[in-house]
Amino acid sequence: MKKTMVVCCMGLLFSAQQAMAASSAGCEGGGFTVLGKTGSQTATVAPGSVGSVFRVQGRYVQFDVDAATFGVLNYTLTGAANTLDITGGKSTPVFESKMPDHRGLLLNGSVSVELSSSADIVLTRSGAGLTMKIQAKDCANGGLFQMEVARADDGKTVFTHKLAQSAFYYDNRNFRNREGDTVVYKDTTLKVTPRINFGNDYAAKFVGRDSPQFADRIAEPLCANNIVTRTGSIAKVLHCGGVSQWSVASGGRMGQVMGEDATEVAPPATVCTHKCQAQNQTRGAATVLGAPFPVADADRLKGRLPQ
Repeated sequence: MKKTMVVCCMGLLFSAQQAMAASSAGCEGGGFTVLGKTGSQTATVAPGSVGSVFRVQGRYVQFDVDAATFGVLNYTLTGAANTLDITGGKSTPVFESKMPDHRGLLLNGSVSVELSSSADIVLTRSGAGLTMKIQAKDCANGGLFQMEVARADDGKTVFTHKLAQSAFYYDNRNFRNREGDTVVYKDTTLKVTPRINFGNDYAAKFVGRDSPQFADRIAEPLCANNIVTRTGSIAKVLHCGGVSQWSVASGGRMGQVMGEDATEVAPPATVCTHKCQAQNQTRGAATVLGAPFPVADADRLKGRLPQ
C-alpha cells in the first residue's frame, strides 16, 4: 500500500480584493462559454442536455469535463495575446487529465452553471452521496482552477493529475538552493522549503504548481528521485515526472496555480468552508524565487509514470 505524506496547502484562496489586484490585467477580455451558456448569469442545465463530455471554452483557458465524475480532460492555455502571457503565444497543453476516483458513485443530476463578469465560472453537479464543484478563472496566469469533492460518507477521494506529454514535474532548484533561508512576507518572515513545480521545454515563463487544501500527496516509491541539496547531501523525492496523486478529504480541494504565483514563498491558504474561489495570490507581499529555464535534467523527476 502507498503511504500518504506531505500535507501541502499552498493557497489559491485569498480575498477578492487581493485577487483583483493581481489578476485584472491577466483576465482582460476573459470569460467562459459552457453548455450553451455565456455572459454573466446563473443557470441550471437539465441532465438530458448534458453530454458525457462537455467543453468549457474561454479566451485564455479551455478544458473538457467528464460529466459523470467531473474529472477534467485536456486542460490547455490557449496562448491568446495578453501582457501576462506565460505561453509565448502558443497553445500550451497543461494537463491531460485530473480525475477523481469516486469508488462507484456517479454524478447524474442537473448541472449548476454560474458565470460572472470577472471571468469566473463555477460548475456544480450532484449524485447519490456525492457532489463535485469545479471553479475556474479565464486568465493568462495566476490561481486559475480548483475542484472540490464532498461525500455523504465523509470518505477521502484519490485525485490523479496526469500532465500533458510536453509538461513535466521538477524539483525547483531556485527553492532547493535556498532551503532553510528566511525571506520576507508582508510584515513577517518565512523559511524557504523545497518546491515541486511543473514546466515545459519551450516556454520560459511557463511554470505551475498543484495547490491542495485538506489534501495529502500520495508518495510514489516507484518514482524515487535523488535530489542534491545545497549542502551536497541527497534528498529522496518520491514523485513521478508526469503524474501526481492526492488523497482529498470530503470538502477538500485541489487547485492549480500558474506563473509567478507558483513560485512565491507564502504561507498556506487560510481555511475556507463557504463560497471559496479559485483566485490569484497577492503579488508584492511575498518573495518570488522564480523557476529555472531550461530545467536541468538532474532536477526533473523520473520516471514519467509509476511502473
